[in-house]
Amino acid sequence: MKTEKTKMHFTDPYLISPTNPITVNLIGAGGTGSKVLTALMEMNHSLTALGHAGLCVRLWDDDIVSNANLGRQRFAPSEVGLYKSVALINRANRFMGTNWKAENVKFEKDALGRNPQNAKSSIYISCTDSAESRFEIAEILKQSNSRYQRDEAKYWMDFGNSQHTGQVILSTIGEIAQPRSEKFETVEYLPFVTDEFAELLREAELTDDTPSCSLAEALEKQDLYINSTLAQMGCSLLWNLLRSGMTENRGFFLNLRDFRSQPISVG
Repeated sequence: MKTEKTKMHFTDPYLISPTNPITVNLIGAGGTGSKVLTALMEMNHSLTALGHAGLCVRLWDDDIVSNANLGRQRFAPSEVGLYKSVALINRANRFMGTNWKAENVKFEKDALGRNPQNAKSSIYISCTDSAESRFEIAEILKQSNSRYQRDEAKYWMDFGNSQHTGQVILSTIGEIAQPRSEKFETVEYLPFVTDEFAELLREAELTDDTPSCSLAEALEKQDLYINSTLAQMGCSLLWNLLRSGMTENRGFFLNLRDFRSQPISVG
């Protein structure tokens, strides 16, 4: 009896054993982004301990730390008034001895329609709170691919959430060449979140995303542990992609209210 093969995406081979640290653009340093940065610190240390070249992260955010950010986001009272990206990267570099970079500007095109400087990267991780920013990122990524193997854009991982629910979606930037496999049906292309869920994102643009003035107000919009749970699960997907060299899931939907998680297969 002929059985259907399991669909599988194999990681771009350069990321498995790179000659230089993998460049990562982390976009957004708020509730999710600040937790993702911590997970990337752990991942980088673990990868290098295993003989991998590790990660080189550049964090993008033009926001300033406010009192409303304390508690739910990874900031201390002494950091109020500082740029989020600068505060987080300085702390990460002091803690881990890395040389990661902070950009205290938005990840967006300039007034002349040019892509942001220092934007080339192998992996892009977006932790923004607006649909508009995702469409902007998608447009930049579609125009950013270079043929430099070291910094060729390969993957985009998007984190998004509401008060109790969220999702992480992994996309390929273009097609990733797949090896021949008798055991699996290989998948070379994983669609952008902005292509697959465009209508849902446009509906989300109509919701209120005004800044919170207090922690209590912020918790009415996003529950205390939704961001950190997404960060851990999403970075686990990235970790397995780099360590196992393949994945049959490209993300998941999470409902933290009733503790349910639903994986999204690659095919």
